[in-house]
Amino acid sequence: MNLFSLMQSRTAKLGPIRVGVIGAGKFSSMFLTQAVGAANIHVVGVADINIPKAKAALARTGWPAERYAAQTLDEAIRTGGTAVIESADTLIAHPEIEVILEITGNPLYGTYHAVRAIDHGKHVIMVNVEADCMVGPILQRRAQAAGVVYSMAYGDQPALICELVDWCRTVGFDVVAAGKGTKYLPEYNYSTPDTVWNYYGFTDEQLASGDYNPQMFNSFLDGTKSAIEMAAVANGTGLLPQEEGLLFPAASKDDLPVVFREREKGGSLTRRGTVEIASSMYRDGTEVPDNLRWGVYVTFEATTDYAVQCFAEYGVHTDPSGRYASLYRPYHMIGLELGVSIAAAVVRGEATGAPTGFRGDVVTTAKKDLRAGDRLDGEGGYTVFGKLAPASTSLAKHALPLGLAHGARMVRDVAKDQTVSWDDVEVDETQFAVQIRRELEAEFRAEHAAL
Repeated sequence: MNLFSLMQSRTAKLGPIRVGVIGAGKFSSMFLTQAVGAANIHVVGVADINIPKAKAALARTGWPAERYAAQTLDEAIRTGGTAVIESADTLIAHPEIEVILEITGNPLYGTYHAVRAIDHGKHVIMVNVEADCMVGPILQRRAQAAGVVYSMAYGDQPALICELVDWCRTVGFDVVAAGKGTKYLPEYNYSTPDTVWNYYGFTDEQLASGDYNPQMFNSFLDGTKSAIEMAAVANGTGLLPQEEGLLFPAASKDDLPVVFREREKGGSLTRRGTVEIASSMYRDGTEVPDNLRWGVYVTFEATTDYAVQCFAEYGVHTDPSGRYASLYRPYHMIGLELGVSIAAAVVRGEATGAPTGFRGDVVTTAKKDLRAGDRLDGEGGYTVFGKLAPASTSLAKHALPLGLAHGARMVRDVAKDQTVSWDDVEVDETQFAVQIRRELEAEFRAEHAAL
């Protein structure tokens, strides 16, 4: 509760926290618009392969041109300005930068950048959940060994869900389920970048702003992003995915303590202590009133009869038994809230959520019948989508993690809706991310076998 005062104290003693940003998309833009007026954060550099795009993001988010006129990182340090550069490696290697924000959204680049940053003694705020759910448990172990913080991004839903779970356990409730809301219907699993805008209903003016990538937004729609985020939550909290993955039951805010309890109690869960999504759409396509589309929740059970009595006395909304209740946050502000992670890492040495094990994985699933010779196009594309699975199930199936599906060539046919395995594809084993993922699978396969 004293994070801001700690930041102020840090600034008075050592100057503002020095940050390097990799990637200049939507999330980055939302952070930058907050950082432009933040006295306790100095964005030393923004690295993006498209410099005009990065400068446009700064201009669009309220930065005067003179604020990002520095030609080098050294000049930015000296003047208090910001340099826009192509090279993420240069940003990572600069000795004055304390925190790296990885915001590329690309799991291959994200893995490389995170390892490089950890090796250079930087704290890493991994906005790139695509990379985190694929190799995060290994990255966390590397960061811990290096004495730096590896953290989820506060403001993004996984970190906010982890915070709710942590609150729940700290005060002594038993966690039944945790997750988020989203717009979902089963047909969305097969959406492509060609159909995505029809489902979202964005205006031409919105799409012309430059912040909207059809493949990225399609991953939000086709269930992939939900699987990615819930895998990250599972790995960060110890909650175990259901064998079926995500079922996306429809639920309003008032429905949460009823829907997100075990089936034998009248709810939707096939496992207690799990992650699940609240769909904002009924299966007939109508919208759930007072839904949680933009928010996060935790459902929990009172552990004593006296606590149940307290629920009733203080107006806590519960299921009919009076034992199950939910706490929710109705929306999340994404990059606008990222300063919390930066401050927590530097002034407290804490992560706003981080993997503590390998419990959830996102397996590559055929969006259509795939044939030998086909090239996969990864998250949000035309060929595959991601499904959540317990890590033990993914390892047993030798499932290809979705983060490595982009560019992989099929060597065997796989039918629509079936899991694509490592044996079904040809991947480039020299890729750094492939090697890190192989390391994770080898390490955790042994751990799961020992359980």
